[in-house]
Amino acid sequence: METPSILCDLEDGVTTITFNRPEVLNALDLPTTAAFVQTIHSCIDNDAVRVVIITGVGRGFCAGGDMKALWEHIQRGGSASHYLRDLTVLLHRAVCDLRLMEKPVIAAINGVASGAGMSFAAACDLRLAGESARFKQAFTSIGLTPDSGWTALVPQIIGLAKSSELLLLDPILDAKKAFEIGLVQEVVPDEQLAVRALELATRISAGPSAAFGGAKTLLNASLLPTLASHLERERQQIISQAWSEEFIDRLAAFVKTHL
Repeated sequence: METPSILCDLEDGVTTITFNRPEVLNALDLPTTAAFVQTIHSCIDNDAVRVVIITGVGRGFCAGGDMKALWEHIQRGGSASHYLRDLTVLLHRAVCDLRLMEKPVIAAINGVASGAGMSFAAACDLRLAGESARFKQAFTSIGLTPDSGWTALVPQIIGLAKSSELLLLDPILDAKKAFEIGLVQEVVPDEQLAVRALELATRISAGPSAAFGGAKTLLNASLLPTLASHLERERQQIISQAWSEEFIDRLAAFVKTHL
């Protein structure tokens, strides 16, 4: 399924899903996230799809939740907790599908990957970063706890100590640092990112798909056996945080500074 905010292209067994909201660094509002979920489902159901690449248009891979959309919802009299309740249902469905689908998924990370965007990257099987890639946990700086599987997926990749550092200090990680801590498997020049991702996807597509799918299922069973229940804990936690004055104050400051 292709929409203006989510592009989808299938060629020779490789589907490329592209976030297409470059004006907001591919941040996720409700319609975009719903379209992303539907696109993932179409990849799962289509036997012609053997490998999936996820990337973004412009200077961002995905900047996480669209804070402007959330702020505008609040200004119209809406509830932040209700908005985040609805958004996290979609975000968490996407994360579960990325992990549970047997087809390999490659993140080709261009520019900013923050918040749920960082979680989406972590949910992929391989992560390639362009030299301009930047990673930021982001949730705690705005007064929220992480969602989209961040606290399940990222510690599995980089460990408890480094994950705690990101949660408490929320630094911006450049591509080199992300590679050093194991968050990404490879860094390439920006102009070579799409080519390298397609090269890997083509190689994997020619391989034993049933074995790859079975191996991914075994990894999930070994390392992420309670992912769905953990996502629900994340969802309940972020909904409770959305009622706090601290979050609303930090959101207002973020919108004023960044938007």
